[in-house]
Amino acid sequence: PVVTETINASNRSPVVRKMLDKMLGVHPQAKLPEYHSRTARSRVKPQPAVAAPVLAGPTRGKVAVFVTCYGNYNRPQMVEDLVAVLRHNGLEVKLLEKEQCCGMPKLELGDLESVKRFKEANLPLMAAAVKEGWDLMAPIPSCVLMFKQEIPLMFPDDAEVQAVKRAIFDPFEYLMHRHRAGLFKTEFPQTLGKIAYHAPCHQRVQNIGPKTKQILELIPGTLIDFIERCSGHDGTYGVRTETYEASMKIARPVAARADKAEAAYVSSDCPMASDHIAHGMQSQVTTLHPVSLLRKAYGI
Repeated sequence: PVVTETINASNRSPVVRKMLDKMLGVHPQAKLPEYHSRTARSRVKPQPAVAAPVLAGPTRGKVAVFVTCYGNYNRPQMVEDLVAVLRHNGLEVKLLEKEQCCGMPKLELGDLESVKRFKEANLPLMAAAVKEGWDLMAPIPSCVLMFKQEIPLMFPDDAEVQAVKRAIFDPFEYLMHRHRAGLFKTEFPQTLGKIAYHAPCHQRVQNIGPKTKQILELIPGTLIDFIERCSGHDGTYGVRTETYEASMKIARPVAARADKAEAAYVSSDCPMASDHIAHGMQSQVTTLHPVSLLRKAYGI
């Protein structure tokens, strides 16, 4: 707790931010994520299966979650909400025992050796879970994309990589498969009102369709303002001194659209994108991950 609060306080200090600008090239006005001492791993507790898993399309009814670095330390509530939603829908859920970075930030910088190193740390554990009958899921589109597309392109002859590719799902892609089989619960005691929903680039390139929008539209009294345009964040691009202004220029039309929507929430499957959009908005707005909105609608 002392360390995380010190980091968070430092990131809010103008003096420290000027130092970060000079030393690390982090723009003093860029929005930096908060850190949490109660990580996702400390929040999510194992639970025994209540029923045998039920197949639905390509899904097997048991989910092992790749927590992600960002989910564990910066957005633990997002991971906690994801697990709650999956369990509410009768799915057996566990967290993978550990993870390294998925490698997307290094891939975007051209550091392929680091990508390979992360792959060699992650893939054996993930492939073992698949072999034991678990489907895989990650709450952040970039991480799903890495294991579904980028790493398989880099290592086409690796059997473990191909097994993981076939078994990993975006959360709402997975839930839609369950819904089509009549296994997704659609009793929502809470309405959400209007949501300015941003479809992140790393999700759209997966070619799964607007599954998040379709699931959220099942909630009565909920209206989705659907935004399909780059948020401008792209990992470190949105915080580096040399690219921050360009990233905010890219985000400006998205932020303006969200302002115009006058929505109760701004949401994106990429939590970094939603924060970046809100950072550029004129109005104050609540940002929540779609799985957190879904849990709120369920009232659980």
